[in-house]
Amino acid sequence: MLLATVMLLAALIGLGLARLGAAEARAASAQAAADAAALAGAADGRRAATTVAEANQARLISFVQDGLDAEVVVVRAGHRAVARARWQPGYTDIPPG
Repeated sequence: MLLATVMLLAALIGLGLARLGAAEARAASAQAAADAAALAGAADGRRAATTVAEANQARLISFVQDGLDAEVVVVRAGHRAVARARWQPGYTDIPPG
């Protein structure tokens, strides 16, 4: 009886940890979508941010551009994430070789 109780308790703990891990993975994927959308938005504006968010199965909730800075809010799989990015002109230029 004690062994069955211990095994049941271990299974319940394992299930709880699996759910916690899945929630953390969904939150991380929402943050990744926000980061990508902010980078796209800083470089090319709201339309690019929306396109990138949707490509990552996220919905763009807010987009604010202030000069070279962009801030986005996205929702993905029920998780809300905020990201900021700054476009640096010439940063992606390939140096002469």
